[in-house]
Amino acid sequence: MSRENTVEGKESTSNGISRLILIGLSLIVEIALTIYIVLWLRNYFWWIEIAVHLIGAILVLNIYSQPKTASVKMPWIVLIMILPLFGVTLYLLLGMGIGTGKMKREYAAVDKELFPLLPENTGAFEGLCSKDGRAGNLMRYVYSKAGFPVYDDSEIEYYDDATKGIEAQKEELRKAEKFIFMEYHAIENAESWKSVQDILEDRVKAGVEVRVFYDDMGSIGFINMDFVKQLESKGIRCRVFNPFLKGFHLFMNNRDHRKITVIDGKVGFTGGYNLANEYFNITHPYGHWKDTGVKITGNAVKSLTVMFLEMWNAIRGDDDNDTDYAQFLPDAENKEAKGNGFIAPYGDLPIDNEHVGEDVYISMAEYAKDYVWYITPYLILTDEMIHALGLAAKRGVDVRVITPGIPDKKLVYAVTRSYYHSLVRNGVRIYEYTPGFCHCKMSVADDMLAACGTINLDYRSLYHHFENSCLYADCEAVTDTRRDFENTMAECREVTETYKAPTAGQSFLMHVLRFIAPLL
Repeated sequence: MSRENTVEGKESTSNGISRLILIGLSLIVEIALTIYIVLWLRNYFWWIEIAVHLIGAILVLNIYSQPKTASVKMPWIVLIMILPLFGVTLYLLLGMGIGTGKMKREYAAVDKELFPLLPENTGAFEGLCSKDGRAGNLMRYVYSKAGFPVYDDSEIEYYDDATKGIEAQKEELRKAEKFIFMEYHAIENAESWKSVQDILEDRVKAGVEVRVFYDDMGSIGFINMDFVKQLESKGIRCRVFNPFLKGFHLFMNNRDHRKITVIDGKVGFTGGYNLANEYFNITHPYGHWKDTGVKITGNAVKSLTVMFLEMWNAIRGDDDNDTDYAQFLPDAENKEAKGNGFIAPYGDLPIDNEHVGEDVYISMAEYAKDYVWYITPYLILTDEMIHALGLAAKRGVDVRVITPGIPDKKLVYAVTRSYYHSLVRNGVRIYEYTPGFCHCKMSVADDMLAACGTINLDYRSLYHHFENSCLYADCEAVTDTRRDFENTMAECREVTETYKAPTAGQSFLMHVLRFIAPLL
């Protein structure tokens, strides 16, 4: 049943967009004012000019020495050298991460309590390595650097359509007996969400603990801050990640891009879709929306639970039962169950120096002997990723990348296309999804290994956002993933030949777009 009419929904969305516009204007004014003041002072105090250049030089040396890809470092270095005042101001605001120190400490404190509760699962690693050593080593890397183990006692089901995923999700939500955790980058207070909220309210009445966690920036065009009060008035606990506030908010560049649902610690869902109408083709702002997801059953759900609790408690840990983590991590009832393959749900943080999301995608290319296929809504790659895909293609591996045929962000789409030439000249094949916008974030290789989650092949996902995904191997879900790739490519146009020989003008534009890509 509907509790809010269309007018209220439009007003909520309008308020969110208005807040975003006001904040954006406030930020522009503050940057401009800062630069103006420094420029004005520079006319009276000669040493300010020297100080700006000195700070710029120190920052350039600091950026150069950082353990990051040159693709991310070079645009900042060039910007600071050409426009010292503007470059220094912008880098201190967005690039340096001054405001992440406190967050790092908070996450470290929570992780110290949470991650020891996950099983080591040595036997599962050995079992996978006996079948495929390279796949086993990749999942071992995820465990050693991100803390998430592989499971051989759980099941995974793949959904080639977001509507199938959300319907399966709602079916499981109705069965909840103890708790429901939901974490999403974007929630729209409209039909798709309301059908879920009806179920959550019903479960609350049955004594189920329900928590909802969403990213403010991701949802700002859909809802306003009254949404939290609405949910809590229904008994649904709600928190907002990194509220987008007026003024210099130094942590604002890092967003929660995860999509997780956990039910009783026994069933979990993740994938590319948020809880907004366009993801389920209720609305069609960019043609047909293509999205995917997976359902996980068994002990592997523990990893999704830990991801949710990590975010929930790092943001604010002031509730009595928030630190009683064990209650949310039950063992599967059938401990002897072998599951259907090997499953490793994992998360990635932007506040450490380990880029797990990108490393997994690169490793997929290095792993492949026959083929490796990717699908992503945005294609903004580091030199390391370009090299890995190109090298795989040169080895004779069938490397393909699917991107949207209809963009949701025209500038980002232009940047995406600027990377085509660097790939196709080395043998990578590019496809564009003609029916509309593909929002999936997946990879599949050699009928053995696949990944499905929230991680785009772009800088923001790989370096700035809190993300999650799921690796799965030697199971039917891998076959289902490959079949969906094949069906999707049948609806695409291949543009490989179009981008093999760009004109001089096109090449110049590509260089400009690729230069600004890390700054977007």
